[in-house]
Amino acid sequence: MKMFKAVDNDFNIPLKRKTVQRMHVTKIDEHIHLIDLELAGMENFIASYVLKGKNTAIVETGPASTVQNLLSGLKELDVKPEEVAYVAVSHIHLDHGGAAGTLLKYLPKAKLIVHRRGAPHVANPEKLWTQAREVLGNIAEMYGKPESIPEERIIAATDGMVFDVGNGVKLNVVETLGHASHHLSYYEASSQGIFTGDAAGIYLNRFDVVVPTTPSPFRLDMALASLKKMINLKPRFLYYSHFGKAQSAIEKLQVYVKQLKLWAEIAKQGIEKGENLEAISGRILESDMAVQKAAEHIKSHPILSETVPNQSVKGVTKFVEKFGNAIK
Repeated sequence: MKMFKAVDNDFNIPLKRKTVQRMHVTKIDEHIHLIDLELAGMENFIASYVLKGKNTAIVETGPASTVQNLLSGLKELDVKPEEVAYVAVSHIHLDHGGAAGTLLKYLPKAKLIVHRRGAPHVANPEKLWTQAREVLGNIAEMYGKPESIPEERIIAATDGMVFDVGNGVKLNVVETLGHASHHLSYYEASSQGIFTGDAAGIYLNRFDVVVPTTPSPFRLDMALASLKKMINLKPRFLYYSHFGKAQSAIEKLQVYVKQLKLWAEIAKQGIEKGENLEAISGRILESDMAVQKAAEHIKSHPILSETVPNQSVKGVTKFVEKFGNAIK
């Protein structure tokens, strides 16, 4: 008797046990759904957003290791592969755009929107993968290796570009540098929301607090300018890649500005006293009430426990060492 592999009829992928179960898909606006990508079973950590107009757009792919979860979420939303016109990523870090190359293999008409500086690295991701493994170690392996994307399917985006999904749904490109030198956010006018990427920090929705994501080579000056740009758009909502929809958008952006300045000031004081990075990190984490509120969650989280007290503090400290604290 000949055996056949079970495959998804739309996306033509082998069905594994984890892809058969229903994904955590949440409707957050009339035309926007959030898919919880559940990296290694972690809920409320990495989000992908699906916008439905006449066509469909996806904002953030997540890492390569969760692509089947994303495809399962699209199936649950009854999105046909040929309906997807755009896949937009905030930046090329593995937890945001790592699945793009694999995903586009299943979306025959979709093009990838990425910052112009990031475009060469998604066409040939070998250097990106090598550097990610050096910096992130086992976390990079958890995210998975990104696949290359044909250049003709890549849109090298710049500030102010607009992508029309139809039926009044449009993605407005907002260059938001700082977290990375190739970072974009996307303003969606009909919902008055911004898909922030990492430009507005990590939103821990269980605690309703934001914690910085500021790895080297973080640029505080650029990050603050980007936050001002987002505030000037007067959004009602923020759609965080990490994680979810947040209200009181302007207030959260303003609080994040103060938070970054606090971290920089403490780093400056520590450098002047000759403190090492561990001591500076301890004082920052003790002084930041948002971090304190979620301290136990951060300590127990497989990824945040490494990135917040180490990589994020290091990024701010390195900026202050190089540029001083000349921040207004």
